Amino acid sequence: MFLFWAVAGVLAAAAAGLILMRAARAVASTGGPGIDGASTGHDTASILYRRQLAEIDELAERGLIGEGERKGAHAEAARRLLAAADAPAEVWEAKDHRLGVLVGVVAAPALALGLYLALGAPGMADQPYAARLKAWRDGDLMRLTPPEAAAVLRQVTGERPDDAEGFRLLGMVEGAAQNPLAAVRALRRAAELAPRRPEIWQMLGEAEIVAAGGKVDANAEASFRRLLALEPGSPGARFFLAQAAAEAGRPDEAVAALRALLADMAGDDPRRGAVEESIARIRGEGGTQGSARDPEEMSMIRGMVDGLAARLKSDPDDPEGWVRLVRAYAVLGETANRDQAYAAARARYAGRADIVSQLDQAARAEPMR
Repeated sequence: MFLFWAVAGVLAAAAAGLILMRAARAVASTGGPGIDGASTGHDTASILYRRQLAEIDELAERGLIGEGERKGAHAEAARRLLAAADAPAEVWEAKDHRLGVLVGVVAAPALALGLYLALGAPGMADQPYAARLKAWRDGDLMRLTPPEAAAVLRQVTGERPDDAEGFRLLGMVEGAAQNPLAAVRALRRAAELAPRRPEIWQMLGEAEIVAAGGKVDANAEASFRRLLALEPGSPGARFFLAQAAAEAGRPDEAVAALRALLADMAGDDPRRGAVEESIARIRGEGGTQGSARDPEEMSMIRGMVDGLAARLKSDPDDPEGWVRLVRAYAVLGETANRDQAYAAARARYAGRADIVSQLDQAARAEPMR
């Protein structure tokens, strides 16, 4: 703590010294106060215009201007010199300006110190990341925020790389922490380790939808087909595969699949409403031809996309992330954001043809119906 205050004091003194030195040079450059308190600004103007006259004569001698132009320039310079000589002299009181500089030099560090003591925590010990991570891991995991829990589970899965359940939990908390790409990576690893667990494929498909900006893309469709192979009657898989058919321009196939799903549901199944609404929207019977997602889901999707954009802003070296961001904006119909992200990513990866090709395909993604 003493070292901190010592360094801060030295820096403040050095800054004050530089300011005072600059002020002293400003006084010296103007010659300081004259005999009657006036500055020597007239002498400076006289020197300036005489230099201009000499330059005009030099140009004339080199043949760059004619005699008439030389005389006109001489006359203009002389007129300005006379006008400057007739102008009232400005009084420059060095002592008054020095007083203001001194007040500023003292007030700035004093104000900074006051704000630090009021808002800062000078007595708080250092909190290195490793120590915080250990505290999170040793404490109650249920009390952690999603980013903290994700950090703990990343460490745990690093220690146990063959633990499918650990990766499943990691994918869940990464999604809650609005990091959809990390959620997809974790769940893909969980699916590799436990390919016979249907709930992992369900979570993976849903995470891939979020990562794609709400679109049931090819990756999500493949995950739901794996889920359907494990659980042939899975309502979630059938619902999202129908949505994929609708987004691919096959509304009749989508409606038929959703009606079959509706027929297999119990009369009191709370999910019937969502299926009926999707059928109505695909057929155009739901009024406005808006998105097939409910407002709460759309809000979550937009939050995920905003989180991805913020992460890429702070850590832009992620080509897969840029491709997903461009595709997400395209699917959401946000053309301005799509074009901005597309241009930034193409400029960053101009030398990588494979990434540029993926960006081109992502930018051409169809908006959600």
